[in-house]
Amino acid sequence: MRAALLREYGAPLQIAEVRVEAPKDGEVLVAIAASGVCGSDLKAIDGKSPVVTHLPCVLGHESAGVVEAVGPGVTSVKPGDHVVVAMNGPCGRCRNCARGRVHLCSGRTRMAAIMGVTADGTTRLSTGDEVVRPYIGIGSFAEKAVVTEAMCVKVDRDAPLDLLALTACGVVTGVGAVLNVARVEPGTSVLVVGCGGVGLNVVQGAVLAGATTIIAADVVESKLDLATRFGATHTVLADDLPKQVGEIVRGGTDYAFDVTGVPEVLAKAFASTQPGGTTVMVGSPAAGKNLEIPPGLLFGSRRLMGTQGGDAVPARDLPLLVGLYRSGRLNLEGLVSERVPLDDVNDAVAHVRSGAVARSVIVFG
Repeated sequence: MRAALLREYGAPLQIAEVRVEAPKDGEVLVAIAASGVCGSDLKAIDGKSPVVTHLPCVLGHESAGVVEAVGPGVTSVKPGDHVVVAMNGPCGRCRNCARGRVHLCSGRTRMAAIMGVTADGTTRLSTGDEVVRPYIGIGSFAEKAVVTEAMCVKVDRDAPLDLLALTACGVVTGVGAVLNVARVEPGTSVLVVGCGGVGLNVVQGAVLAGATTIIAADVVESKLDLATRFGATHTVLADDLPKQVGEIVRGGTDYAFDVTGVPEVLAKAFASTQPGGTTVMVGSPAAGKNLEIPPGLLFGSRRLMGTQGGDAVPARDLPLLVGLYRSGRLNLEGLVSERVPLDDVNDAVAHVRSGAVARSVIVFG
């Protein structure tokens, strides 16, 4: 199969032929139909991802496709089924899974997949005599991917896979941060800082939750225009956030979401909430970065929370998002700025890096 390989940090991805083995116990071979290009992929390219420690690696994780083959023991999907590939495949047996916190699954298979290997330390990908690792156990910048059964969420065959692919990461992370993590209440006020692909879904989540004031902040004006189309009631070019937000909502917002992953911006978002407010760090900061917050703000009963992928339960949340899309309550088409073939993956990466797009989607076949 053809795949985009990261062979050197900071260098363009290389299109190459990669050998893919048949799925083994509990595994599924998926013919990828579409894969979004995410900021996490860019961090891996830049050598800033803690989970990409061995090269070559096939990047990509926000994806959907068609089941081509299944390994022994797989019962939930069969060849021909259309699936969204979830970012994690919970084991269902560890302490966190037993408590319903499947996003924090500590099962051996899931933890190994994060590092791009199976539970026994092997992979199903190779090129020549080189072992190739799939990014977080997926590697969807490729025509095919071998994933665990728990990562496969079956969807209707008539649903557009190039749009449903986005639910696997950007959509579930943004909407999940609102509904699962902050649990935004109707009639409240929300600040969203960073209006790229994930931030727009935080805005959509706030609309779904019934927030009545939704302030979108970014340094790129075109992104603010897009945020308005997704439901933002106010926009600000991020500068002095606490002051700007205070002019719209006296005392600050009930909730704030930082999607930039920049500690200094997160601190400003936190300072933009009113006493008793909740701030959620959605964007992931670079390793080694520290956050400084005046203790006096915490004394005002403000809360600071983190999230992994919107704290999603794939088998529950992905079908919910698909249903919201099909009922017209979730805008997926508006997230897609461009569709490109695998050969143009480096152009797509450049467009995402420049901030010129909400989502670039690589489409296959």
